[in-house]
Amino acid sequence: MTSPRDVFEVSGPVHLTSVNWNCPHYQRSVAASLVRGASVLERDRQKHRQGSEACAPPWWESFHFEVIRKLIDDSDFSIFGAIYEYRPPVSFQNSTVTKAPRFVTVFRGNLLKSKTFFRDGILDLRLLVNGLHQTSRFEIAMKAVRALVSDYGHQNVWIAGHSLGAAIGTHAGKTMANEGTNLKAFLFNPPFISIPIEWIKDEKVKEGILIAKNLMTAGLALFMKGPRHKSDSFAKLSSWVPYLFVNRADGICSSYVSYFDHRKKMEEIGVGDIGKLATQNSVKDLCLSAFGRESESSHLLPSANLTVNSSPAPDFKHAHGIHQWWSPDADLRSKVYLYD
Repeated sequence: MTSPRDVFEVSGPVHLTSVNWNCPHYQRSVAASLVRGASVLERDRQKHRQGSEACAPPWWESFHFEVIRKLIDDSDFSIFGAIYEYRPPVSFQNSTVTKAPRFVTVFRGNLLKSKTFFRDGILDLRLLVNGLHQTSRFEIAMKAVRALVSDYGHQNVWIAGHSLGAAIGTHAGKTMANEGTNLKAFLFNPPFISIPIEWIKDEKVKEGILIAKNLMTAGLALFMKGPRHKSDSFAKLSSWVPYLFVNRADGICSSYVSYFDHRKKMEEIGVGDIGKLATQNSVKDLCLSAFGRESESSHLLPSANLTVNSSPAPDFKHAHGIHQWWSPDADLRSKVYLYD
């Protein structure tokens, strides 16, 4: 039988021995751990583990969280997320917890198990064709987020997700932001559906490809939507600044680095308007709209607080894994990108 300590080491950080909700590192580590908890819940369900046999409770309770609801997919009945409520002891009711959330709604990533592989794979395909927000899993997630915000206020609600779950979290955050409500969001390894430009080592070649890509995207947008096209919805999203966490060695999410960095470079060389136009459009969306289908890529974001992990990754599992985001030794660099 797995001991609580073994489970804790697998599922969350053991080095966080004190609570400091004003520390970004603590916030990131706990958010990542809670996302991991949704996967552990589903593993427990598949292996019929309950009570003392379950793997999850010892470590999330150490952060003073309690699961108040499991989010269940209506197709395969798997647990794809959870809602946690923060219930600290009376001794913690002081200024050190002013930035603690009341609730955290989390969405797990793909779980490569026989009982979840098919459904998660179908949702990956829906993500590829920009249809994830039209699935029942997203509708269940969105309904849960709306209910919490309605009952307790947006300032008391965080959302977090990893990989596929980060895509769901991105759609949920964008939906709420478009309605005038900005939620604090922690999005780990969020998918960016594009050729992984960050894998190109030659900076001049990479820069040339990015410029050509931006020119093509902006040109196609002007052709399809007209010279006076302006995305009011994209500008409306600019006040929402989600926390994005990407690994340079992870081809699924690494293109966020060039997506934000190159927009700034386009401004520096005097073609900022082209960069902005390219930022709010994708070739895939434009092509789909030519055939009468409305489409919006989830990765199109005007603003973000981007954290990049440049630590060496021995394989894809490490580069894309949720565990890296609570590591005390990771080589992390953060930068805020604001759209104006």
